[in-house]
Amino acid sequence: MKKQTYVCGLDVHKDSVYAAIYNGKDRSEVQVFGTFTDQLNQLVQWLKQNSVERVALESTGIYWVPVWNMLEEKGFGLTLVNPWFIKQMPGRKSDVKDAQWIATLLYKDMLRKSYVPVRQIRVLRNYSRQYVKLQWNASRVLQELAKQLEVCNIRLTSVFTKTDSLSIIRVIRKLIAGHTEVEELIQCISPVILKKKGHLVRQALQGCVSEDSRFILELFMRQYDLLNQQLSEIEARMLEICNEHYKEELSLLQTIPGIKEQSAMQIISETGGDMQSFESSSKMVGWAGLRPTNDESAGKVKSTKTTKGNRYLKRILIQTSWGASRTKGSSFKVKFEQLSKRISRKKALVAISRKQLTVIWNVLTKKEPYRNDYDAIATAQQMEAQLIYHQRMVDRLKHLQ
Repeated sequence: MKKQTYVCGLDVHKDSVYAAIYNGKDRSEVQVFGTFTDQLNQLVQWLKQNSVERVALESTGIYWVPVWNMLEEKGFGLTLVNPWFIKQMPGRKSDVKDAQWIATLLYKDMLRKSYVPVRQIRVLRNYSRQYVKLQWNASRVLQELAKQLEVCNIRLTSVFTKTDSLSIIRVIRKLIAGHTEVEELIQCISPVILKKKGHLVRQALQGCVSEDSRFILELFMRQYDLLNQQLSEIEARMLEICNEHYKEELSLLQTIPGIKEQSAMQIISETGGDMQSFESSSKMVGWAGLRPTNDESAGKVKSTKTTKGNRYLKRILIQTSWGASRTKGSSFKVKFEQLSKRISRKKALVAISRKQLTVIWNVLTKKEPYRNDYDAIATAQQMEAQLIYHQRMVDRLKHLQ
């Protein structure tokens, strides 16, 4: 006789969890549990008493995370589902029916699982995403420091291209210490900058720093130092996890142009470092949200915008692809230059991100370092194509005249 299996559907909210059990024939009465730890323990006991083996829940915000962690520790088979896929099917009118519908779909294996990495990756991902937020806060503080320098008529931002320049930071520390003389401040400037723009730097350093401005600069500088300290601590923890569990993946990713240590750790935290979770590179590209939308009707393409996906992975790939497109001798650089001639640079950058993610999938799947097989010497055919293109541009300009 076939053993009867029991499954449970959970509709998770901020302060309540609606739970419904289904065995293929009968549905239990929907139970409502709170979200405090002792109430979640009651949910676990109730599931065990009813011989539940598998549980499905929606990925609603962050409210599903503590429920997932509690059930994962107790050994339940868990399925996380994107609410969008469940809403495509009719039959849900309330929280009670919602939980029952999830249980029904789970029993019939009609739910598409969302990717939930192992515990170690979730810890690394938590560090990684917090690292990005701290970086954003540090950039915001630098902007405030630059504004306050403008108030003091210290025009260094007109001379330097980066607000986080070491020379600017040293000047701010001198101002906070009470040194406002140009000859003292100019000692903080890099000799390379002085050689190129010495006259402009002297003019930029002639300002009027009041006591209140000095105090505000000090407040923002404390924030900046604290954020940098926290960034270093998080990066050390991320590196410790990667060296212990993902040392090979970390090393392989850094063979790809544009990817350094920090970006490699962020990619591992988002993808899990294990490509078995993705059937192919195409599936991974779609999961990251880098694939063009397939929106065609009556032979007309309505939209080619990229799909929604993992925005954290997409963000770091856009950054690494920008670095790869500027790496000399890289095939990414050549491809970017080719695409930029016929589409916008932003679209070309997305295309390079898609290409780079495909390379990442292959490198981590095959466990082989990336090899750049591009020959920097252009063939006769490529040179001829370049000449034709530039001649066409010249003819177009002559026509405009």
